[in-house]
Amino acid sequence: MDATLDATLDVTFYGVRGSTPCPCNANARYGGNTSCVVVDVPGGDPILLDLGTGLRFYGVDEPCAQAPFRGTALVSHLHWDHIQGLPFFAPINCPDARLDVYGPRNGRTLEACFEEFMAPPYFPIGFRDLAGEVGFHDVGAGSFGVGPTTVTVAAVPHVGATNGYRIDWNGVSIAYVSDHQEPVGAPTLVDEAVLALVDGVDLLIHDAQFTPDEFAQRPDWGHCTVDYAVEVAHQAGVGELVLFHHDPAHCDATVDGLLEGAQAAAGGRNVGAVSAAAEGRTISLGSSRPTA
Repeated sequence: MDATLDATLDVTFYGVRGSTPCPCNANARYGGNTSCVVVDVPGGDPILLDLGTGLRFYGVDEPCAQAPFRGTALVSHLHWDHIQGLPFFAPINCPDARLDVYGPRNGRTLEACFEEFMAPPYFPIGFRDLAGEVGFHDVGAGSFGVGPTTVTVAAVPHVGATNGYRIDWNGVSIAYVSDHQEPVGAPTLVDEAVLALVDGVDLLIHDAQFTPDEFAQRPDWGHCTVDYAVEVAHQAGVGELVLFHHDPAHCDATVDGLLEGAQAAAGGRNVGAVSAAAEGRTISLGSSRPTA
């Protein structure tokens, strides 16, 4: 009997914020670390979606005393809130550890970009000084295999080169679109490549940073409203939409209110469920729709 029939793809949130880490009492329920989601794949190594400050807390769960860490990171883009956790990921500073990092070119190779930001005077050591090994892979639109999964990449409208990712495994799928520029004045227009990427996924993790008033004040910051996230989920017919990349100024009560509004907006619109990303939450995907 195939052991994968009873296995689940587990998606755990370690960092859910955009822009900057902001842990405080007011947002303790949802969390204040920046983007990092870990996908545990049956029969394969973990896949990390972005390397924000939440990565450090994932590292606490993966001590060096166990087998050397092996994993893959899919980096959406090179803004600080998506990469600043790498220097603090303890498991990669262990002998024989290996992390393969995939992400978009941004004028230079991914490796050259990491060489620049993780180096004196910005940080005391470079990634080559770690005890483990970090490999970098420039990746654009297309598909490739990671262990037993298929990863599909598409360009996402944002500020600078940005990737969205889809992971397919054993008949279930998740898509990760952490930062997504809503078209100004066209709240139902969704980029065709993004729609193709997220079409029919069981789980869509999507940018939901702004209220309509905030978007009106910051229309070119590269993000979208919660209503636009619902629109993307509706057009793609997803099983569950997870609101992600919460604004650092949004306390727990604000996120609660945005979630309630999104759930109401999604009613009868071909979206199975709407939830909000919270640190420590795990969603398990098996042969049926997601269960938390």
